[in-house]
Amino acid sequence: MWNTALVLALALALAWTTMTVSAVADAWAGPPADQIRLQIDHVVRILADPALKTAGRERERQAAVRKIAEEIFDVGEMTRRTLGQHWQGRTETERAEMIALFSDLLERVYFTKIANYDGEKISVLKDSVEGDQATVRTRIVTPQGTEIPVDYRMLRRGDRWVAYDIVIEGVSLVANYRAQFNKVIQTSSYRALVDKLKAKTS
Repeated sequence: MWNTALVLALALALAWTTMTVSAVADAWAGPPADQIRLQIDHVVRILADPALKTAGRERERQAAVRKIAEEIFDVGEMTRRTLGQHWQGRTETERAEMIALFSDLLERVYFTKIANYDGEKISVLKDSVEGDQATVRTRIVTPQGTEIPVDYRMLRRGDRWVAYDIVIEGVSLVANYRAQFNKVIQTSSYRALVDKLKAKTS
C-alpha cells in the first residue's frame, strides 16, 4: 500500500521545484511537459540529497521546499479554486489570510512526509494544452514497482506555466479540500473555517 501523503508531497515538490530551478526566459519556452521533464532529474537529486536527509535537518529540507513554493506555485489560484463560491465576497485581507493558512496546511500535512522519500521515480508522459490551460500527465513509480498516475493542472502566466491543482489517481487536491471547506462553512460559518485552520497551525 503506497503512502498517499508521501506521493502528494512528492507531486507538490515536483511542481514547485521544477518551475524554479531556472529563472532564465528560455527555461519557460516550449510545452509545459517539456518544462517539467527538463527538471525531473534535478528534483530527484534534491529529494535524494544525503546531506538534507541526515537527522536533524528535516525542517531545513522542508523550509527549502516551502521557499520555492512561495516564489513560484500559484497558491493564490489554488486557494481561490478551493474556496469556490465562498471566495466571492471575501475582502482582500480575508483572502490573503486564507492563502497563508492554506499554504501552511499543505506544508504541515504533506511536507513533513518529504523526509520519507525512498527513491520513487517520476516520469513525464505527455501534456494536453487548450489555450491558456494545460494538463501534464506524469507517473510516480515506487521502489516496489507500484505506478501512480499524477496529473498537474496548469495555467499560462505570461511566458511560463504555473500549477494550480494536482490530481492523483483521479482525485483532485483542490476538489478534495473544497468539499471539506464547504462542509465547515455550510454547517457553521466561514469564520469557523478560519479558526479551525488557525487552531491546526498553532
